[in-house]
Amino acid sequence: MTYFMTLFTLVPWRSDWLWSLPLIVVTVVFHAYGLGLLSQGLSVLLKSRQYKRFPRTLSVFVVGGASLCATCLHGLEAAVWAVAYCLLGALSDRKGAMLYSISIMTTVGGSNLHLEPRWQLMGSLEALNGWILFGLTAAFLFAVIQKVWSLERP
Repeated sequence: MTYFMTLFTLVPWRSDWLWSLPLIVVTVVFHAYGLGLLSQGLSVLLKSRQYKRFPRTLSVFVVGGASLCATCLHGLEAAVWAVAYCLLGALSDRKGAMLYSISIMTTVGGSNLHLEPRWQLMGSLEALNGWILFGLTAAFLFAVIQKVWSLERP
């Protein structure tokens, strides 16, 4: 008996991939754009006279504010995934979808929620997306801290 490999047998979770890859691209582009806007705002602030008068004090607010803004970006991106889970019927309620999304994106996985079996690969792909997003955030915050420290030196 000869078996012909079809796309069905090669990619059993095709729906997961078809939904997840565009979500990954959209969230990464959104994240990069958001960090870029934040970077521009921080550059203006770091060149201001007020910053030059109180560099140590304002450094705390610059790093804290950058961290808060990056966290908000992550929350918005998790919400995009949560909406997708609800629309696809992978999870039944919005609150649970958001909890699941944040849990998976951070790769904590501590919630007792599970996707419908046909969408389970999508959760793993969101975790991959989280790694990319957190990598971008870590690089951004490192650059912010380096910039702030370089301005504090006499």
